[in-house]
Amino acid sequence: MALAFAREGARVTVTGRGQEKLAETLQEMRAQGGEGLAVVCDVSKAADTQRAAEQTEMAFGRTDVLVNNAGALSVSTIETISEEDWNRVIATNLKGPFLMSRAVLPQMKRAGGGTIINIGSILGLYAMKDRAAYCASKGGVTMLTKAMAVDHAKDKIRVNCICPSIVETDLVKGLFSETEEGRRVRDTRLANIPFGRFGKPSDVAELAVYLASDESSWMTGTALPLDGGLSAQ
Repeated sequence: MALAFAREGARVTVTGRGQEKLAETLQEMRAQGGEGLAVVCDVSKAADTQRAAEQTEMAFGRTDVLVNNAGALSVSTIETISEEDWNRVIATNLKGPFLMSRAVLPQMKRAGGGTIINIGSILGLYAMKDRAAYCASKGGVTMLTKAMAVDHAKDKIRVNCICPSIVETDLVKGLFSETEEGRRVRDTRLANIPFGRFGKPSDVAELAVYLASDESSWMTGTALPLDGGLSAQ
C-alpha cells in the first residue's frame, strides 16, 4: 500500500515495530521516485501513535490520509485463547485504529478534511470457527468505521473499511503447514472462493488508493468485502 500511494504522488509515512522492514520499504519508495518517512511505532501505544502523527506533520505539513493496516491473528475459541493473547489481538486490531485515528484527527480538521481507511476483514462481517478474538476485533473495526464516519462527516473526514478474505501476506503464511493436511486445508479454503485465488497485497492497495481519492468523494461509512466472491454465496 505504501508503494501504491507513493506511485500516485503521495508523501508516505510508513510505521511499524521493525526498523529493518521500514527501511526496506522506504528505500523501495524512494527508488521509484517517492518521498517518504519511516517511524517506528506500536499502534497499541498512545505515545507512539501521537509521535508518528506529529513527525508526519513536521515532515510534510499535514496529514490527508490514514490507512490503519496493522493486524494480529489468533486461531482459537474463547475457551482456548489466553487472556494475554486476547488482549494482544484486540489491542492491535481495534485499539490501534482508535489511537491512530485520534492522533491524526486534529491535523485533518486543520487541513479541512481527510480520509481514514481501516483494513478490517471479511470476518468482521461473517463469523468463522476458531477465530473468536479475531472476529470480535474486526467486527469492532467495522462498527468503529461506521460510527466515525457519522461523527466526522461534518469535518469533511471520510471513513471507510476494506474487508478482505485471505490475502497472501506474512500474517497468513503460518495458517497452512507444509504437510499433506496443510495443503488439504489450503485447497479447501481456496475452493470456497468463486474467483479461484487468494487475494494479493496489490488488490487491497489499489482499493485503498481509490478510497483515498476524489473518485470516492461521496463514499463514507462503508465496509467493502474484498474476497473474490466468497461472501456472495
